[in-house]
Amino acid sequence: MSRYERWNSLLELLAEHGKLDVDDAAEALGVSAATIRRDLDQLARQQMVTRTRGGAVAHNVSYDLPLRYKTARNADAKQRIGAAVAGLVAPGEVVGLNGGTTTTEVARALAVRPEPAERERPEAGAGAGSGAGTGQTLTIVTNALNIANELTVRPQVKIVLTGGVARPQSYELIGPLAGLVLAELALDVTVLGVDALDVAHGATAHHEGEASVNRLLAERARRVVVAADSSKLGHRAFARICGLERIGTLVTDEGVSEELTAAFTEAGVRVIAV
Repeated sequence: MSRYERWNSLLELLAEHGKLDVDDAAEALGVSAATIRRDLDQLARQQMVTRTRGGAVAHNVSYDLPLRYKTARNADAKQRIGAAVAGLVAPGEVVGLNGGTTTTEVARALAVRPEPAERERPEAGAGAGSGAGTGQTLTIVTNALNIANELTVRPQVKIVLTGGVARPQSYELIGPLAGLVLAELALDVTVLGVDALDVAHGATAHHEGEASVNRLLAERARRVVVAADSSKLGHRAFARICGLERIGTLVTDEGVSEELTAAFTEAGVRVIAV
């Protein structure tokens, strides 16, 4: 188990129990108590936990582990979800993406998929449109710095960042600047990663600033797809993104229960389990 995997596991244990004993954590993770003490000391220095005598208690941000420390829980499922979502996007469409491990897999799947080779290229010096002569076949509008950083080097992808203030826990840009940019754009489809999706409360996020930008991404799109593994379903988080009436499709993994599938379907959401 890597250091980041241990940190992720420790924070999950803290989020579940509120406090953690060094010896109990060492037994749960199968490592030495000395290793756990060093891990907790490092997490405390980053203000992600509060150290106590013999252990640690949950810090107020421990539920929101920075993206760079997140192990890809359900990694195989998220890759399948990413590929399935990419298959729902037509060539030439403008795609909105928020941040998160699942939407990052969607972005990767979109960036590597084959595009129609027969698309005409303008003559040299001709065509003043965006991307003319550049070979770009995909436009992604995102508030996620990590997605933009990863895909900017791909010549076939045009990246548009929303602007805003960077939130280090998620690498997402939030704040009113994002709204100013999004108000000028029209999206074909927005793919949302969510912290929770519930029939009664819709799509929700832990942080109100992220939820606000995610809501704008959804409002600017003709259709909305939620990409979420089954662990996110049937729950709600602090801040509302949008109701189910705004969501056309949910792409999830095969762990989704029949009851939830039926409930989402009855609410008008197409459910695709991969």
